Amino acid sequence: MKIGFGAPVAGAWATPGYLTAFSEQAEEAGYGSLWTFQRLLVPEGSGMEPVYRSVLDPMVALGFAAARTSRIRLGVAIVNLPFVSPAYLAKQATTVDVLSGGRLDLGLGIGWMPEEFAVTGGSTARRGARTEEYLAVLRTLWADEVSSHHGEFYTVPEGRQDPRPVQKPGPPVLLGGMSRPAMERAGRIAEGWITSSRTDLTSIGEAVRVIGEAAAAAGRDVVLAGAEVKGPDGGRRLLSGSYEQIREDTAWLAGQGVTELFYDLNWDPQVGNPAVAPRDAAERAGEILAALAPR
Repeated sequence: MKIGFGAPVAGAWATPGYLTAFSEQAEEAGYGSLWTFQRLLVPEGSGMEPVYRSVLDPMVALGFAAARTSRIRLGVAIVNLPFVSPAYLAKQATTVDVLSGGRLDLGLGIGWMPEEFAVTGGSTARRGARTEEYLAVLRTLWADEVSSHHGEFYTVPEGRQDPRPVQKPGPPVLLGGMSRPAMERAGRIAEGWITSSRTDLTSIGEAVRVIGEAAAAAGRDVVLAGAEVKGPDGGRRLLSGSYEQIREDTAWLAGQGVTELFYDLNWDPQVGNPAVAPRDAAERAGEILAALAPR
C-alpha cells in the first residue's frame, strides 16, 4: 500500500514556510503522495469543524509544493466539480502536472453544501450525469489533437488547449462519493475512488468490491481505492490509538483492497485549528509525520 501525507493547507500551520518544509520532509521521509482539499465557504453560524475555517486553495497549494519537491505525487481530495468549469479545471490541472513533471492525481467530487453551490452558481441537478460529461470534457482537452465537445451540459468549440499534461492521456482522475451509484461510476469511468473523510473504514471491503465489479463490467482494470485518514486521537476507532495500532490497521486495510491512504493532520484539532499557535501545530505534525513514515 502507498502511504501519503496531508499538506499544511488548513488552520495554524498553513503558512508558506510550513507548506514548503512539510512537503520536503514528507518526500524525504518516503511518503508516496502529498494531498490537499477544497473548502470555499464556511456558512455563518454553521458550527463547522475548525479545520474548515481557514483553507488554502488546493490547486495553488499543489503548484507551490511542486516547486519544492521532485518525486512525491501531488493529489487533491477533492475539488468539487460543480463549482468550476471543466475547461478551467483542465487548465489548472495541466499546469500543476507540467510544473511537477507529471505528478498530479486529480480527485473530483460533486459537492454537498448548499451555500457553496449558491456562492459559485453551481447546479445540484443531475450531478451524476454532469460528472460523466465533465470527465469527457477534461479528456478531450487533455488528449485530443483538436478538442471538441457538444453535450447536454458543456460545450467545447473546436480548438486546442496547450500545453498538454505530461501524463498521457492526462492526470489520473479519482472520483469521490459514498453512494453505490457514485462508487459504480468511479469503477466505470475513473482511474480511482476516494472515500469521504467521515467514512467508517471497517466496511471498506464492500466498497472495493462494488467498484471492482463496476470496473470489470466496463472492461476496465480494477481502479485505485484510496482512503483519507484523519490524525490519531485518543479513542480506539480504526486508525486511531498508538502508532503501532495505526500501522496494524493500515496493513488490515491493504488486505481489504485499499491501495493508498494518506494521513491528513489538518483534521487534528491541535494542528488544523486556526486558534492554535503555528509552532505548536507544526511540532505536533512533525512528530506524527516521523512516527508514521513508511518503513
